[in-house]
Amino acid sequence: MKAYGRKGWLTGLFIASFLTLQAVMALQAGEAQAMKVERVISPGGIEAWLVEEHNVPLISMQFGFKGGATQDADGREGTAYLLSGMLDEGAGELTSTAFQEKVEDLTVRMGFEASRDHFSGKFQTLSERRDEGFDLLKLALTKPRFDQDAIDRVRRQIVSSLKFEATNPQNVATRAWFKSAYGEHPYARPTKGTEESQAVLTRDDLLAAHKKIFAREHLKIAVVGDITAEELGPLLDRVFGELPEKSGIEEIAEAKPVYGPETSRIEMAVPQSVIQFGHQAVKRSDDDFIPAYIINYILGGGGFNSRLMEEVREKRGLAYSIYSYLYPLEKSSLVLGGVATKTASVDEAMSLIRQEFTRMADEGPSVDELKYAKDYLTGSYALRFDTSSKIASQLLWIQVEGLGMDYIEQRNDMIDAVTTEQIKIVAKRLLDGERLRFVVVGQAADEAPKTQ
Repeated sequence: MKAYGRKGWLTGLFIASFLTLQAVMALQAGEAQAMKVERVISPGGIEAWLVEEHNVPLISMQFGFKGGATQDADGREGTAYLLSGMLDEGAGELTSTAFQEKVEDLTVRMGFEASRDHFSGKFQTLSERRDEGFDLLKLALTKPRFDQDAIDRVRRQIVSSLKFEATNPQNVATRAWFKSAYGEHPYARPTKGTEESQAVLTRDDLLAAHKKIFAREHLKIAVVGDITAEELGPLLDRVFGELPEKSGIEEIAEAKPVYGPETSRIEMAVPQSVIQFGHQAVKRSDDDFIPAYIINYILGGGGFNSRLMEEVREKRGLAYSIYSYLYPLEKSSLVLGGVATKTASVDEAMSLIRQEFTRMADEGPSVDELKYAKDYLTGSYALRFDTSSKIASQLLWIQVEGLGMDYIEQRNDMIDAVTTEQIKIVAKRLLDGERLRFVVVGQAADEAPKTQ
């Protein structure tokens, strides 16, 4: 939830070390596909993926547990999100203030996040502070205090952000879209919960969520930096070994968003109307995901090179920006997009979006579009590996998505192997302009402000 704690945590030494490591990793980015990833099994049987990098004395770790906001009880939405904000608010004998001071003293970086399907954490430490840093992480994971004053303070921060989001048309549109598409399924719930649900959450709710999610059963770990496999193994047991073996997470049902055509309109006094659109897509595990990923890049994921940008912005000047993206979930998957435009242009913009979805489904991309997309997607892949934290993030989510340790080496070849014929078939399967679901947030056309 928080960006590695409330206080400034970077000392001059840490800044120098971190920036130096960034430079080292940037030089090595071109070798991303040749990067050595090692599977480490601790004496206690905990697995992690490791990339050793000894040029700079810094260690980055990222880890994830199965189970996030979907595990929140009915009427207690936002529990996992509140939990993510509480883990560095005191642990063991350390109060919130004492814990944060310890973070400062050790110059470690620590943060937690709850998404719909997962609960994840990030951690960085200087090598010379390794033992103390990992002990502090262990304390946060295994002995959080959940003091009432800290709960109240973090809850106020969340409620404040919820109040702000209620005035933000993009947030309103996104929430409404998920609710309209997923109905009573847990994916329809806002990850942060609501003001009402946050108000009723208690320390017992946090303890129950912690017990339910934090276990070794579905734990995935990635480590990058100045540490060997022999050193990492015992540290894994030290940090995670006291967690229970089995989690208490509940399996949720498969979810299929309800297709359109449907347009929901929410009135809000804003200068431009915001449009959220989308429909069901293919899961990350689907054999067609890589072609679908390329298709989305050409349709709306490629910025100024995308068809939606060309048609909506460049040709007609209806918006400054328009985009689409694939959003794979464990029990569903979506192709989503958004645009902001003047109220008088809403219907025209939606018509053009339907048109481009349909055209891509009917015709697929051209040979030139496919070549350009492949060149960009393969050429830019190394940029995901230009810092230790980025590498750790990639390794973590490759594990979470079950793609295999050789995915980094195989990924660009899989993109290059997609043929024009194959991508046309997948485009027809993936996209359907006539079944798009739209949510529009803005003023009614007859109430829109007039240009002077």
